[in-house]
Amino acid sequence: MEPTTGAKSKAKTAARNTQQDNFSESSSESTEEEEQPERSPQNNADLPTEYWQIQKLVKHLEEGDQTATVLTLCAMMGLNLMQDMCQLAIWDLGGLEIMLNLLDTNEVKCKIGSLKILKKISNNVHIRWAIVDFGGLQRIVKTLDSRVADLKALAAETLAIVATFRRARRIVRQCGGIKKMVKLLDCVPTFARPNPKHEKDLDVARCGALGLWSCSHGSKNKEAIRKAGAIPLLIRLLKSNETSMLIPVVGTLQECALEEKYRSAVQTEAMIKDLVKNLSSDCKELQMSCATAIFKYAEDKHIRDLVRMYNGLPALVSLLSIADNKQLLAAATGAIWKCSMCAKNMAMFQRYNTLETLVGLLSRQPEEVLVNVVGALGEFAEIPANKVTIRKCSGIKPLINLLTETNQALLVNVTKAVGACATNKDNMVIIEQLDGVRLVWSLLKNPCSHVQSSAAWALCPCIENAKGAEEMVRSLVGGLELIANLLKSKDNEVLASICAVIVKIAKDKTNLAILTDWGVVPLLASLTSTTDDRLRCYLAQAISHCCLWGSNRTAFGVAGAVAPLVRYLKTDNNSVKQSTAMALYQLSKEPRNCITIHREKGLKILVRLMESDDEVLHRASAGCVRNIRLLAEANRDSKLFK
Repeated sequence: MEPTTGAKSKAKTAARNTQQDNFSESSSESTEEEEQPERSPQNNADLPTEYWQIQKLVKHLEEGDQTATVLTLCAMMGLNLMQDMCQLAIWDLGGLEIMLNLLDTNEVKCKIGSLKILKKISNNVHIRWAIVDFGGLQRIVKTLDSRVADLKALAAETLAIVATFRRARRIVRQCGGIKKMVKLLDCVPTFARPNPKHEKDLDVARCGALGLWSCSHGSKNKEAIRKAGAIPLLIRLLKSNETSMLIPVVGTLQECALEEKYRSAVQTEAMIKDLVKNLSSDCKELQMSCATAIFKYAEDKHIRDLVRMYNGLPALVSLLSIADNKQLLAAATGAIWKCSMCAKNMAMFQRYNTLETLVGLLSRQPEEVLVNVVGALGEFAEIPANKVTIRKCSGIKPLINLLTETNQALLVNVTKAVGACATNKDNMVIIEQLDGVRLVWSLLKNPCSHVQSSAAWALCPCIENAKGAEEMVRSLVGGLELIANLLKSKDNEVLASICAVIVKIAKDKTNLAILTDWGVVPLLASLTSTTDDRLRCYLAQAISHCCLWGSNRTAFGVAGAVAPLVRYLKTDNNSVKQSTAMALYQLSKEPRNCITIHREKGLKILVRLMESDDEVLHRASAGCVRNIRLLAEANRDSKLFK
């Protein structure tokens, strides 16, 4: 056994080396607290007897031989190591460095004793940071190569506890810890008929999964786990009947679910079948992990179909009755939300009265539950009959109440749900009575672009279906000015949604006049250089409607909007061609704009579009061609069209 003297100097050298680590590395964990927590000083006058016991034991660790070291470690295990004072005393008195140095010896019993103590005291956040500073992670990772199953399991489990912050996880990856933990998963168990010989292998795999779960934060670590070949091994371990194994396995899979490469790699029927099976587990933590995994992976249509195929939908709905477990409720509602994006799944949810249950969860719930519940309601409300059900279940009022919240994800989902409900005129009456339109409009001031665009899309059906919508829009102080100012946004989705709102507002001539006064024409014209087809579609519609007031047609021509619009006609997107042809038809009522369309070689394209089976596109193109032809005939001797 190597001598333990000089442990502190070795630890200081390791700490210096660790601190020279490269911290310029990017990570997806930018929101995680990374600063080392401050520790309050201990009052020596109040130290209990355990402190002095630890002092004696640490002294024996420093001076004793192998047998004495093992006995001392056993004695230390007899103390209350879950107590903060004992944990910090071991550090203060030099015991932490000694135990880390013991991992460099060849004595298995000393290593096992050391790791057992390190595993317990690592529950203290200060100890975790100290282990990293002393270079302990590298030593623990090295222990993963041991041939002794107990050592490998203890090392992986200790890593799982220590690697709770970004710096620790990065070090584990950089010193090869992720690859080594993935190797621990490669046991060959027969889950149907457990063999006692496999018990230790299974425990090693379980501890390896725990370590990977802790390390599965940050895009680089997730990619390292995937490249090390973890996915097929994790999916195989899903066959286990042991809850203690399944929780970290599912935890790792669901933690990595947001990575595109993972979603494509796990689209196997086996994985979804096992996740669905474990939704019925007696363990709430396992149920939550499985529901969360389905929530994240069900972004993919194929996964949504597999969940239905393996009868996962009724299992998810049944979890809604466990109202006291909010984490489980959040996971279940999230999975239902994503699965409801499929028409066949929606039909099955209807049979289980899922909509009525979700409406009942709209109040007295934490934000993480509400975000998912309202997201699901937004999907359900796309079906006309469900809009009526939401109203009959008194769901409109709680939805409107949520418009005053500050959580941005919640606001995005609420505005979508309110907008979907607003397409029903009876629902719209209630929305107006509850001042819902003003609340939605006020969200256009939200600093989040996603909230702005979602609110704008919701306003479209509100304006279209509200009684006296023209007066309502004018009654919103500063509302039309806000719409015009949002055309200066840098976000294409915000711009597209605001253009859609302008289409609805511009149907009233007075409101269109006010928008014109706020400079909407040059602002719209400045956007015509976009290459985004979605924005082009709504922008052309807005221009078409704005042409119906005063000299706006001329103003668009002067602002240079006509030539870019002609180029829109070359797109393969039929919606863009349709709205562009309508805009050019309106603009062609101004002679100068006809000349621009002709010079940009738009006439040939319009003539070709006259053959379209789309009646709107056909008529608009024909009308534009007619206006150009009439102008050309009136100026037959002019050089304008030559």
